[in-house]
Amino acid sequence: MKPLALQRRSLLGGAALALAGAGLPRLSLAGMQAEEPLADAVRSALTAAVAYSAPPKPRFDNVEARLAYLRWLGATSEKLKSRKSEVQTRIEFLESVWYEAKRAGLDPSLMLGLVQVESGFRKYAISSAGARGYTQVMPFWANLIGDGQASRLFHMQTNLRFGCVILRHYLDREKGDMYLALGRYNGSRGKPEYPNLVFGARKQWLLQGEI
Repeated sequence: MKPLALQRRSLLGGAALALAGAGLPRLSLAGMQAEEPLADAVRSALTAAVAYSAPPKPRFDNVEARLAYLRWLGATSEKLKSRKSEVQTRIEFLESVWYEAKRAGLDPSLMLGLVQVESGFRKYAISSAGARGYTQVMPFWANLIGDGQASRLFHMQTNLRFGCVILRHYLDREKGDMYLALGRYNGSRGKPEYPNLVFGARKQWLLQGEI
């Protein structure tokens, strides 16, 4: 699967937000998604998209694709080392980010940028609005398209899947405009600050030669 082409927007900001720390739940500075009515067909599609599945096991059409993935995993793991020091935890996190992003037709580097801005890579981050986990998912989504158990939003793969599915939903609503989709994800549609932070953070996770 090919990463989505990001919308070209002038960046107004410089460095992306970087929040440090891990462990017990702490308040996050992230915004929030707004609860909106969903058509039955959309709700059913989103519910199916977040349904539980086995741990991510990527499949590749050829050796080159697998080698490219392994290069990404190794290089990105090295970049993430200062934020997640335990090797197995770091690899499992990156495997899930890659799998869930590709599954939703999103760029893994963009999702890493989103996680960096939303939670600073803190699994148990909680925003002042109550958004939870790595991708800061609002609890109403658990009732709307999940099993109603908001506590599961602290589970790594569950949280990453919800975040990717929600962003994909917003991207579809905005007809492929990632700038507006990110604004909707943050509850600040049309304002430049949040999309610029995510686009800026994404640059840190690109491999050499990527754009």
